[in-house]
Amino acid sequence: MRIKGLTLAALLAFTMVLSSLFTVLALDSGNSAFGQTVHSFLGKLGLNPDLAVPRASQGSGQADLKKINEVYGLIKENYLLDVEDQKLVDGAINGMLNALEDPYSVYMDPKSAQQFNDSIHSSFEGIGAEVTMDNGKVTIVSPFKGSPAEKAGLRPKDQIIKVDGASLEGLDLTQAVLKIRGPKGSSAKLEVLRPGVNDPMIVEVIRDEIPIETVYSEVIERNGKKFGKIEVTQFATETAQHFQKELEKLEAGKMDGLIIDLRGNPGGLLPAVIDMTQLLIPNQGIILQVEDPNGKREVVKSTNKGDKKPYPITVLIDKGSASASEIMAGALQENGYSLVGQNTFGKGTVQNTVPLGDDSQLKMTIAKWLTPSGNWIHKTGLEPNVKIEQPSYFQAAPIHMEKGPLQFDQTGEEVKNLQVILAGLGLPTGRSDGYFDEKTVTAVKAFQKLNNLPLTGTVDEATAKAMQERLLAKMKETENDLQLQAAIQVLEKQVKK
Repeated sequence: MRIKGLTLAALLAFTMVLSSLFTVLALDSGNSAFGQTVHSFLGKLGLNPDLAVPRASQGSGQADLKKINEVYGLIKENYLLDVEDQKLVDGAINGMLNALEDPYSVYMDPKSAQQFNDSIHSSFEGIGAEVTMDNGKVTIVSPFKGSPAEKAGLRPKDQIIKVDGASLEGLDLTQAVLKIRGPKGSSAKLEVLRPGVNDPMIVEVIRDEIPIETVYSEVIERNGKKFGKIEVTQFATETAQHFQKELEKLEAGKMDGLIIDLRGNPGGLLPAVIDMTQLLIPNQGIILQVEDPNGKREVVKSTNKGDKKPYPITVLIDKGSASASEIMAGALQENGYSLVGQNTFGKGTVQNTVPLGDDSQLKMTIAKWLTPSGNWIHKTGLEPNVKIEQPSYFQAAPIHMEKGPLQFDQTGEEVKNLQVILAGLGLPTGRSDGYFDEKTVTAVKAFQKLNNLPLTGTVDEATAKAMQERLLAKMKETENDLQLQAAIQVLEKQVKK
């Protein structure tokens, strides 16, 4: 659930968002006001809010625990080298969780747990991206809005295989994130595999402080009509409050329609998404259903007893919309509103976070969530009513000079990426096969002339930087956002009715 957002992936405490896409239900097992609210909610579902009594401690489970204890003793007494007790305990816990084959059930040691909790409430330092483990590879769910990851050109589904030359193969998600994170101002050279691109790319990211700002609003005027747009990058502790404030501001301005932008929103806190969604779903409509391991379902309804909003609403989604953002989008779609964009990520499970005795935490999947009609979108995602892709240059990566300037007669993925960028800047080369021919030289010279750069026909650092700046500026222009334009068209048609 972009960060613009969180499933309560609650903003990845590390530098990226750890264990990506959590629909987090509890952060402190009831110790805070927020935790008490969630504690009560879990109890209503018939779930154990504290996950208190391990089943393995009773009956036949005793024999299994005895075996674990025997192995622990054998290692401590007979292993060739000294091993720290905590390392063995952590390894046993991680081994059990790995056996679940669930990327959303994770163990966090005290340091990791503290970073995770801090990141939800203030800010953190890192590259600013939500990540998950997909087929053994650290995979970007979505970079946060305005983050170093977004500026460096990282995209959803990118797989990070190396950090500063060190392979991430064989590491779990927590270990990989520890390699990626780092202090503000430090550099991380990431080797990235991108779907549809044959060769790995090197992406350099300068780490920075990642503030948790989750709600952005604006007014778009079109053909005499005013449409409000609220972008939600994740669902954090204060997101619902900020969303309501911005919604009321837009309504006071007499908007004719509303666009809710959940693109790249990796999820966040379930109570936050419920509070926001019930502002828009009238007549106590259903927001979601939650099903426990025994198949028992609890229907979560809106507390809104009023009528439907007097203006139409559309919702923007893409493959980076996950978890809590899928809950909101699914609820709005099945209550009569249109989704525009791409299929969503497909994360349909619910996690609960429980503190352990030494300030470490266990985050475990305890339930599945369903759309109002009972549809489970896990691994399939939501399908938009209006499906539309962005222009190809939206997926272009920044040009990197790892192997020197790009120039005539070169071939490869970097040249292919350059040709996509040139086409996006209105300087098509007539080819996109990754060969730097004379037409590509001509297009590069044309760009250099337009931007007062030396007319070399070679892409050096200065030219690459200028291209990236011009491309980002073009992508931010409303008229070039085809998904946004489609959402506006949907509203215009509904307003005319």
